[in-house]
Amino acid sequence: MKHGKKNARRYIVAASIGALLSAGVATGAYAGAAESAPLKYQPEMVQALATTLGVSEQEAVERLDREAQQQGRFAKLRAEKVSTLGAFFAKDGTLVVNAADAEAAKEVKAAGLAARVPERGEGELNRIKAQLDAKALKSAPAGVSAWSVDLASDTVTVEVNGASDAATRTFLKAAKSNGDAVRVVQGQEKLETQAVVPPGSRMTFNGYLCSVGYGAKDRNGKQVLVTAGHCIEDLPALAYNGTRFAKGTHTRFALGTRSVDMGIATVDAGHSIGLDITTYGKAGTVAVRGSQRAPQGSALCKAGQTTGWTCGKVGSYNVSVTYTDQNGGPDTVVTGLASSTVCTQGGDSGGAYVSGNQAQGMTSGGPISQRCNGQVNSPGSSYFQPLDDALKYYGLTLNTK
Repeated sequence: MKHGKKNARRYIVAASIGALLSAGVATGAYAGAAESAPLKYQPEMVQALATTLGVSEQEAVERLDREAQQQGRFAKLRAEKVSTLGAFFAKDGTLVVNAADAEAAKEVKAAGLAARVPERGEGELNRIKAQLDAKALKSAPAGVSAWSVDLASDTVTVEVNGASDAATRTFLKAAKSNGDAVRVVQGQEKLETQAVVPPGSRMTFNGYLCSVGYGAKDRNGKQVLVTAGHCIEDLPALAYNGTRFAKGTHTRFALGTRSVDMGIATVDAGHSIGLDITTYGKAGTVAVRGSQRAPQGSALCKAGQTTGWTCGKVGSYNVSVTYTDQNGGPDTVVTGLASSTVCTQGGDSGGAYVSGNQAQGMTSGGPISQRCNGQVNSPGSSYFQPLDDALKYYGLTLNTK
């Protein structure tokens, strides 16, 4: 990001900032097909999931089918106004629904889903996290990499990187005052956003690069690109293969101030954002079918110009992070992100995350020193801006195939 002067250098994020997919949108995730059934998932994606879980490809397909069935049942419960407090996938692929009380738990079980009544639940955890957000937004805690609501552990999880500045000490004191409702994890890395300088660019602007996210249309039918806000902080003209195709118009990211990492660019006449996400030769292309949010624990993949096609699982939602500016600028607290075990690096920013054929979000950042090994299932972690939140905030409709 630029700090102050027009020619100031852009700061790099230490996780991954999306990649320019073909000439347009990005979305896609694990997919695969049973040999005896019509193609439902990308075969290469099934292979990736099978490798990650240590199971056969047939078992991977069966797990994807079970996940889809369980999500359908959960959606029906919510439509019927059953009192639930979120849901997450356990390691064995079971969707666990947090029920508000014993009566709701009975209804959840009657629908064929696993239920539990948590000690705190989503509402209380969100309240605690909001208090921590308010504390951090007054003074960014450099020693705290991220903090998030984790439904599986029924806690607000705080990840600490070892720095001990005054703001960090104040933040941790406030966090620990909540007792066992807050879980502190030591030994984490500092984070940064991840736009990098060319060569190897796909989406370029003012000598820098990021990656293309998703195409959508606004209330007036105008076509826009949805991307990471820090990629278009200065609202630049964007180019693909040397040709301008869009112009940044809105961003909610600003270095050193309270930020949300979402932004949009108006697509120029004669250009469009594609409806298939590139997988860099790993899994063909994946069509964008929708933007239904995947629960915690769901299979997830992303496309980015630096690391290509990498896969993992959805972590937590409602995540806040402290990003360190590698050019010496102020730290920036970003709220409203989601975490994942997908590996990313600088230059992946803005690129597309997908679960099945449902678009999930755009790369925001990750660990500064993280290096992916070039494989689909590279071990790692990253943070992404949920797409559904960006669509809602800007009043957009996702372009789908």
